[in-house]
Amino acid sequence: MKIKSFEFNPLGVNTYVVSDETKECVVIDAACFYADEWELLLQYILDHDFIVKHLINTHLHFDHLFGVNMMASQFGLTLSCHQADEFLLEDIPSQLHLFGLPNVNTNYRPNIGRFLHEGDQIIFGNQFLDVIHLPGHSPGSLVFYHKGENVLFSGDVLFHSGIGRTDLAGGDFNTLVQGIKTKLFRMPSETRVYPGHGPSTTIGQEKAENPFVGER
Repeated sequence: MKIKSFEFNPLGVNTYVVSDETKECVVIDAACFYADEWELLLQYILDHDFIVKHLINTHLHFDHLFGVNMMASQFGLTLSCHQADEFLLEDIPSQLHLFGLPNVNTNYRPNIGRFLHEGDQIIFGNQFLDVIHLPGHSPGSLVFYHKGENVLFSGDVLFHSGIGRTDLAGGDFNTLVQGIKTKLFRMPSETRVYPGHGPSTTIGQEKAENPFVGER
């Protein structure tokens, strides 16, 4: 399995293209905001002759959505996400204003084709990602886990030396911390964590040293 990461938009969101030898792939959190970012993502997919099977999001905060509609239109897809975050799509322009980003009269609200739930699987090529619901950063936050490769795509749930903020709509600190400790910290220590922002880390490192949920 191959993982290609891009850092997009002024908020530094990580977009991931996950593929294997079959040329099938999934795109996680298509967050490209500027035209050159979109071209970079698209060209990578086209250059490798990838077949995009799924367009999935860890959650529906606006900064993780910027490129979703372009991807959906280009490849004839709809978004898969958790239904509990759907309310976040109601007023994206005000969210842009809050963070000082221009509202360029673009409709960022995606067409959702599938609601994902705990225990679902995202299947592509010879791979599958387990869907784990872990609210707290947002009510519908998901993480995607590849057990065979010991890889976790954690969205804005768990970062290197951090966790997702819980002061936005539907956030809850205690729920987030409990979810991390009971669901993520039971994974093997060597599990590589690819977060929604910032560098990758491991479950072992965060379990030991994370200042919010670590043991030290």
